[in-house]
Amino acid sequence: MSTLPRAIIFDLDGTLLDTLADLADSGNAALAALGLPAHPDDAYRYFVGLGIEELVRRMLPEGRRDPATLKEATALTSAEYKRRWKDKTRPYEGVQELLEALRLRGLPVCVLSNKPQVYTDLTVEAFFPGRPFTHVRGARPEVPNKPHPAGALALAQELELSPGSIVFVGDTATDMKTARGAGMLPVGVLWGFRDEAELKENGALRIIAEPRELLHLLDAPVAP
Repeated sequence: MSTLPRAIIFDLDGTLLDTLADLADSGNAALAALGLPAHPDDAYRYFVGLGIEELVRRMLPEGRRDPATLKEATALTSAEYKRRWKDKTRPYEGVQELLEALRLRGLPVCVLSNKPQVYTDLTVEAFFPGRPFTHVRGARPEVPNKPHPAGALALAQELELSPGSIVFVGDTATDMKTARGAGMLPVGVLWGFRDEAELKENGALRIIAEPRELLHLLDAPVAP
């Protein structure tokens, strides 16, 4: 039996916030410190999405992905991001208005990110004053990163809702796989880091081109 959506889970980077430039600047500063070549910002669209360790592995040359270099580069990237996490980061156009509309509807709204919890909290507090979210979850040692569905299912349990009544909104294959694995409705956004083909290939059942389109989708029943 279908039901109207009862909650929303958002990815953070590439969905609510455009963090690409700060991530790229941090990664490139770490590479420079190691005497390695930098990447254009657009390359980082395909490095991000699975947590900082995977971002660092992807940005390193293939011949420099040994454990010692990975550890050093991860520490350097984390230190650089600590310095510059809000220099160029901004909410995508229309996101603030969407969150306000969801608040007025009374729908619970959560964040589930692979960004470390400390930076997930910092960015939410800085760019979304008043924290208009019921729960904010970043990467934590005790929970597997997306695309493992554990984090999404834990949020469903905390909300006391069935996963099938929750819409999961994100911009990458990682998010679509998470939603499918958790039994939630996968909604892909086109303003983020990846393209429509990737979203559809990885299970997106709805695609939206701008934030306000989500409001129309919420008025339609979700098939379990």
